[in-house]
Amino acid sequence: MAGSRIPPQPWMTAPETRSLFAALEKAGDEARFVGGCVRDAVLNRPVKDIDIATHLPPTEVIRRLEAADIHVIPTGLAHGTVTAVIHKTHFEITTLREDLETDGRRAKVAFTDDWTADAARRDFTINTLFCTLDGAIHDPFDGLIDLGEGRVRFVGDARQRCEEDILRVLRFFRFHAHYGRPPPDADALAACRAFAPRLPDLSGERIRNELFNILLAPDPASAIDLMHAQGALMPILPESGDGETETLRQLSWLEANTWRIEGIETDSVRRLSALLKTDPAGVAAFAHRLHLSNRQRNRLATLADPALRPEPYGSPHDLRKLLYKEGSNLVRDRLLLAWAHELATTPDQGLDDNERWMEHLRACAAWEPVPFPLRGKDALAVGVAHGPAMGKMLKKVEAWWINEDFQPDKAACLMRLRELNADH
Repeated sequence: MAGSRIPPQPWMTAPETRSLFAALEKAGDEARFVGGCVRDAVLNRPVKDIDIATHLPPTEVIRRLEAADIHVIPTGLAHGTVTAVIHKTHFEITTLREDLETDGRRAKVAFTDDWTADAARRDFTINTLFCTLDGAIHDPFDGLIDLGEGRVRFVGDARQRCEEDILRVLRFFRFHAHYGRPPPDADALAACRAFAPRLPDLSGERIRNELFNILLAPDPASAIDLMHAQGALMPILPESGDGETETLRQLSWLEANTWRIEGIETDSVRRLSALLKTDPAGVAAFAHRLHLSNRQRNRLATLADPALRPEPYGSPHDLRKLLYKEGSNLVRDRLLLAWAHELATTPDQGLDDNERWMEHLRACAAWEPVPFPLRGKDALAVGVAHGPAMGKMLKKVEAWWINEDFQPDKAACLMRLRELNADH
């Protein structure tokens, strides 16, 4: 759309941004915002990352930034990318480029001063938008029209774009989930179907990052359904079994509608666990294949195990015992998953059933960890001999204290410890 502009945005008018452009645009040279920051600004969405394109070669970019006392990190010089840091604000600056060779995973590039040629190598039209510092939009492939109509469309030939980088198959489903409206672009779907069998060729990290972003979409179940229908789910997530997504659908609905309860936000690992239909060995294999962190792996293994999900009919005391043992975050996630599964399998839930779940979630939000009153030094002070027996006795006192609903104070716990020690 000729003449389109972005109204002034705080991230565009910030002193850090103006300092950066002043360094890059000396002597009539040009820099432009590109990609996600422009796309999200047009949609009035929060801008997270500020990406900038320029025709200057990376060596000249570095020289100019250093001359302006701007900290530079050579993030990816082979692809023309450096990161500038000003007062903790990060800017990723990339030299205009063209792809010379591609192998489905990476590209060999050549730098250019042709803005349209740079846009032509990008994945989707909505990601080809450039914007000057004063807000003028350059739209070489009608990305603004596609953005307004909720259409995620590959630049040029969809099959060629996917063949250049197989990850673009997953990126299509991610961008459609976050920016698209039905029906999805037919040419894009055909290309994704054709190249989906090659998804396992990608590194686990790249698959994980895209999958987690898809799961964070407002309606992740519909995105996963679309992937399954196009043959793009099983190559990366065979542990999802038949690809059934009703539990995930209910979970995302609960996340959106229990917002009055503190701490409930969208979460990719929680949502992923709603998809998995496998045993602990399958979870471990998935975590290894996608290079999950130890924390992610352990959390996923716990959440994906249906046997560990609490029931809505337990007593408040039973819930408090679970909260003491597992912590409020993990118990909250288990409750949400159990509730979502019940809604998926027994949709005619009554108000009383739902209120029980809500009471448990409110209890999680209100839970404050209760410290066990005794330590080893307390046991020594009442004559308990140091050694394995001390630890066992303290565990017995703690179990009694928990069963008494955490009410006994330190004096009562010491009395209980003395009784056990006398019987020992």
